[in-house]
Amino acid sequence: MREEELELSLKVVIVGNGAVGKSSMIQRFCKGTYTRDYKKTIGVDFLEREIEVDGEDVRLMLWDTAGQEEFDAITAAYYRGAHACVLAYSATDRNSFDAIPSWKLKVENECGEIPTVLVQNKMDLVDQCVVGPDEAERLGRALGCKLLRTSVKEDVGVMSVFRHLASRCLHEMRRNDDYQDDLRLYSTGPRSPSVISAFSPNGSTCCRNSGNGTIVLRSAGKTRNHKKKNFVKSACGLL
Repeated sequence: MREEELELSLKVVIVGNGAVGKSSMIQRFCKGTYTRDYKKTIGVDFLEREIEVDGEDVRLMLWDTAGQEEFDAITAAYYRGAHACVLAYSATDRNSFDAIPSWKLKVENECGEIPTVLVQNKMDLVDQCVVGPDEAERLGRALGCKLLRTSVKEDVGVMSVFRHLASRCLHEMRRNDDYQDDLRLYSTGPRSPSVISAFSPNGSTCCRNSGNGTIVLRSAGKTRNHKKKNFVKSACGLL
């Protein structure tokens, strides 16, 4: 299999209180559509889209999770294996802003620290905004997250959210190139270049080639180890 045939896939979870625009955000990003009707997400929804970032073709697999506490036991399981996270709140809902630290903690309990962005949605309703710009910036700094403002309704800033996260993930992979020396290659089947896995020194799989052209990066417990795509010549790539 030629390296250029390999596909980079990233799992992104979108979390936050109900009715902040999570479902609308991924619908806008993946399908270019928007609906005014609010429908509560039951459990989890999933959409995907491929974009080009920093010269790489990246497939973003977006998991939209329910914002109501009664679904916590269901949605927590879907955080596992995520490479990046969107923390979303509404400019017009103070409770959704105040809940952001707890949402970040829920994701970190399952995934460890992963690239995360803080998103203030519904900026088209700026005259109804209940969160001051300074306190939003302070929260972003306290959580170590970039703050981005969007209007899903007007399609403002949505693409920037996912481009930022994809770029962050790629940067982390490239920054960790020194980890390559610690990897050992194993064949998971017949000696074919289409089925390759890379293992960390403790023997846990960190990434593998699924055999269908998709490189999947896996977490070892709650440790996140992201690798560079073109490193497949000596090891492999992502999920």
